[in-house]
Amino acid sequence: MFKDARDYQIVFLTTFLGLGIMTRDWSVKPELIFTLISSCCLTQLLLTRLLKPSDNLLLSLKSALISSLGLALLLRADRVSTMILAGSLAIASKFIFTSDKKHWFNPANFGIIAALVLTPDAWVSPGQWGDDWWYLLLFIGLGGIVLQRVGRWDTSVAFVGSYALLEIARNIWLGWTWDVCFHKLTSGSLLLFALFMITDPRSIPNARSTRIVWAIAIAILTFILRNYFYINEAIFIALFTISPLTVILDKLWIAPHFNWRSFNRIESI
Repeated sequence: MFKDARDYQIVFLTTFLGLGIMTRDWSVKPELIFTLISSCCLTQLLLTRLLKPSDNLLLSLKSALISSLGLALLLRADRVSTMILAGSLAIASKFIFTSDKKHWFNPANFGIIAALVLTPDAWVSPGQWGDDWWYLLLFIGLGGIVLQRVGRWDTSVAFVGSYALLEIARNIWLGWTWDVCFHKLTSGSLLLFALFMITDPRSIPNARSTRIVWAIAIAILTFILRNYFYINEAIFIALFTISPLTVILDKLWIAPHFNWRSFNRIESI
């Protein structure tokens, strides 16, 4: 339906945001969402003009919009200044932390970590989607369309599969009922992370084998941080911590770079 595949992700993320506000009774202030989107787009426009004047501005703004929607879905704050900081640093990270035409961090993930560390009022709510089964089907269905175009199913499967095995093993070891494990594995935020954030082709390893190892490492660190240090933001901290290893992995295992023009596929949040 769309000529530019990135339009699909913009539509999907906007749909998720609308559903969250309408069906989950999120107390999200419109001015904060507007501020977040504006900060991302303006920062992208400014830095593209200054540092990469040959880049297509329309495609750059689409990239910034995808990042801002990802932030709007996952990050919560009380102050406008926090959203400005998160949006600006998320986009700036693509221009600052970069090598070999790839950025080290997923922009939305970087913005979330920056807001959590640098401001007193930012937080993420892993349970904000609840565990309704129809959300699960919606995320997998729409996320599947995105991953089919990006070609990064292996990363999502490796992360979700290894994390699920760890949670199931722990559940059996502790003798808990299965509803505890089901609640953890059907978290909407976890699925959004697995389908739209951890699959960013511009910040994950190029080779399939290293992507799988990389995703499993994130799953293990997430499991440890969540279950033994009781950190709600475990998935975001794990991704942020392990993301720079992509630079090393790409040098050790050579594989073709992801290229938008040749693939005509979409960018992750």
